[in-house]
Amino acid sequence: MYEGLRVAVVVPAYKEEALIAATIRSMPPLVDHVVVVDDCSPDATAERARAAADDRTEVLSLPQNLGVGGAVLAGHRRALELGADVSVVMAGDGQMDPEHLPHLLDPIASGQVQFTKANRFYGRGSFAGMPRTRVLGNIALSFLTKAASGYWNLFDPQNGYTAIHRDALERVPFDLIAPRYDFENDLLIQLNILRVPARDVPVPAKYGDEVSGMNLATVGPRIAGRLFRGFWTRIWWKYVLQSFSPVALLLFAGLALSGFGLLVGLWVLWHTLGPPIASAGSVILCVGPLLSGIHMLLFAMLLDIQDSTNRG
Repeated sequence: MYEGLRVAVVVPAYKEEALIAATIRSMPPLVDHVVVVDDCSPDATAERARAAADDRTEVLSLPQNLGVGGAVLAGHRRALELGADVSVVMAGDGQMDPEHLPHLLDPIASGQVQFTKANRFYGRGSFAGMPRTRVLGNIALSFLTKAASGYWNLFDPQNGYTAIHRDALERVPFDLIAPRYDFENDLLIQLNILRVPARDVPVPAKYGDEVSGMNLATVGPRIAGRLFRGFWTRIWWKYVLQSFSPVALLLFAGLALSGFGLLVGLWVLWHTLGPPIASAGSVILCVGPLLSGIHMLLFAMLLDIQDSTNRG
């Protein structure tokens, strides 16, 4: 129990036989329930988890591998069944330090937000020891997730150390969320559609003997595709169906004008190869709509950022 809130910790685990016992034993007294979700591991993850379990812990063994997102959602469902007020996600590899759990819970307990997420990259030394390509990949992925999800105040989207209040979790459409490595990104999109207030919490990464199974080079394109589809889903639901906001008007008008300007620009470019025959009016017909469209798109983005700031 923490500040009157019943806390459940969901521990998704796949091939974590070496670290799962230590992860379970590290749970602080404030945790009421520990739900270990064995994602159909071919090793002894489930057996090691049951051997280390105390009276707060139960182990769910999934009949088939659902991916990290599917395992987390299965754990969230169980947390709701157990009556938890807050459901926290901590990986089975011990990388998420339970000492920082109160920092995630405080904004929720005070009623400021309903979703918190750890952010490893909050200081000048946060990227120390990380390959330059991975740093650039994390920055690019974070920006794309900001744009797609609408949570411009959040960073480090692949950090799965999160806490969510029951009121928000009960509204989440579990069946619509991606079950694999794009789970965290897709969850943020769905939470923003539901207008759930969210906040980043600075939490240093805890590295040890764990081995990451995620390769940005292979999963990056899939995540990018998910973010592209998620962006338009969010715009449609949040700014068209729910309110028909000026954000939608500016966005669609900006895209139309920018597209028209680009087409005219290509036509002008084609007709200026060789003897130039494009008139000044043709150039203006290209530049005017293009600049207007870009300005509208930027203004729509600013309104979206303002909406995120007001709720975060």
